[in-house]
Amino acid sequence: MKLNFPEIVRAAWDNYDASGKILRITDISVRVSTNYVYKVEFENRGFVIAKLSYFGKFEHFKEDHTIINSLSNNLPYPYDNFLSRSLMLGTETYVFRYRHNENDVWVAFYRPVTIKHKLPARLDDKIIKKLGRGFADFHKACYSVRNTLPPSSKTFQSDTLDLIDILESADGKKRYGEHRAVLLHHCDVLLERTEKLNSEKLHRIPVFTDWNIGNFSVTGSYKLYSRWDYDWFRMSSRMMDFYFFSRVVSDVGDRTVWTYNIEPMSEERFITFLKSYHKVYPLIETEIRSLQEVYRFFILNYVVKEGHYFFENKYAEKLQREATEIYLPSIEFFQPDSLLRALFG
Repeated sequence: MKLNFPEIVRAAWDNYDASGKILRITDISVRVSTNYVYKVEFENRGFVIAKLSYFGKFEHFKEDHTIINSLSNNLPYPYDNFLSRSLMLGTETYVFRYRHNENDVWVAFYRPVTIKHKLPARLDDKIIKKLGRGFADFHKACYSVRNTLPPSSKTFQSDTLDLIDILESADGKKRYGEHRAVLLHHCDVLLERTEKLNSEKLHRIPVFTDWNIGNFSVTGSYKLYSRWDYDWFRMSSRMMDFYFFSRVVSDVGDRTVWTYNIEPMSEERFITFLKSYHKVYPLIETEIRSLQEVYRFFILNYVVKEGHYFFENKYAEKLQREATEIYLPSIEFFQPDSLLRALFG
């Protein structure tokens, strides 16, 4: 897409409040994703953060930002300043839509969030236990305000059916080629097993899914302090967060080159995390058994369906190839029995 994104950001601001004169617009994007993030500085009023996106559906972009903004205002202490707040225009979250020919680009503005400490690349047991308690507390806070948030239209089923439509389209046949049959099979399995587990009936709370350690900060005592980067936000079962929790506490630790293998959910370190979490906000057996399908959904939706939007080409091609050759076939070898024994005896 050959567009002048800073100029679109400028147009978005002028449409919002032309009296605020922009001094400069600086690209601060992390060069892994195809989303763009800009620091917008003004002559007399500090700065804001602009997020620009052009994939998926505008309605989902606006819906997500509206929910997140409501969440950021409604979360109780100590999470009342945990999330960055979007700018409002009147009573609505401000989202700017730029459309020209076939181009469709969207911009939202955020107030900057304070950042403290980044987690170390590899965690010891003490930190893992503290994080288990911390994430349990945060999930409890999200659960407590779930009924105050605007409705969300995305579900496991709707997103999976969208992928099936893509796979069966002419573009999908060309893009996914010989892998289509495998991907369609896993879509069918996901729909069947989530229905059998009744996992869509689990409480839906706000989940951010991608808890890469570059997306949040902690205090000196490892309590959650702030969170940014909302690309994978959704209203869903809290279990959507747990695959990334397993990656955060994994023995491998944080890496600059990564894979999305299922193994971190089988590590003793993840069991340590789960036990700590479970003491604060108890899990149930159905939730643990749903981890296989949560992982399957993550691979199908975020790696296969939207990977070429989330990641630069070299990462997207690598991860999508690994999805059919490694990630999806590995699901049947992951058994949650050891997790269930650790939590329920």
